[in-house]
Amino acid sequence: MRIAFLGTGRMGTELARHLLADHELVVWNRTAERTAPLQQAGARTAASPADAVDGADVVVTALFGPDTVREVVITPALIPAGVPWLDTTTVSPADADGFARAVPTYVACPVVGTLGPAREGRLGVYVGTADDALREQAAQLVVPWADPDRLRPVPSARQAAVGKLLANLALAVSAQGLREALAFAEATGTEPEDALDMLSATGLAFIAGMKGPFVRGERSTFPGDFTVDAIAKDVRLMLDTVGGMGDLPADDVAPGAELTAVRAALDSLEQEQDAGRGDHDFSAILLPENAKQLED
Repeated sequence: MRIAFLGTGRMGTELARHLLADHELVVWNRTAERTAPLQQAGARTAASPADAVDGADVVVTALFGPDTVREVVITPALIPAGVPWLDTTTVSPADADGFARAVPTYVACPVVGTLGPAREGRLGVYVGTADDALREQAAQLVVPWADPDRLRPVPSARQAAVGKLLANLALAVSAQGLREALAFAEATGTEPEDALDMLSATGLAFIAGMKGPFVRGERSTFPGDFTVDAIAKDVRLMLDTVGGMGDLPADDVAPGAELTAVRAALDSLEQEQDAGRGDHDFSAILLPENAKQLED
């Protein structure tokens, strides 16, 4: 097939690479130089989103957030009638509902994981649409991205969006938990390495294993895998979603819907953004200032 791929940031580039072997790929990115690796691998670069989707059999988007999706796709009515649109962008459930109403061929395909799993084709992938045939077609297309046990077709775009935000909620709250565990360890005179070892037998084992190399100083937070800006944007989507429940009767709003732990995680992330480290790995929230150095 001829696939238009819009958005070739770090994750988008890895997803697009997996499609090059079997499909003709036309790529576009707002910052044109970011398409260069894919162009060198055999993709054609388009001058505009409209150029990219002209004649495409499928459109795939990997954009920064829902506002960018609206700007690039929805407002200009970019998707040709009848052409499947697979959107890997992390969006809110309300955004997913709106995009599905605007474009009948919309399929929410958010991915769960970072750059390492993306390169290895071991991501979690949700595939969400009410159209059974379209869901099957989209699921087949994204197989190269996915760990077979983590490829999840679901019956709506909204459910796919919820699944992705739940995954990133767990990530953000776990990172905040690790931040506080390391602070507690420091207060008790416990070395970070010893704390990480102790945490390996706890519910924080996953995040301690993932971010241990940053805590130990084995990796710089720049450029990292998943930036402060990216996860902060997703956390705000979570909080905005719950805030949008304010018009519901109190009995319909679940206890704890204020998402206290999520707000604490956002506070930590915003400290890094305020310090100019939004483009660093979000493990920056775990580290002292002298460990947040740019790589040469």
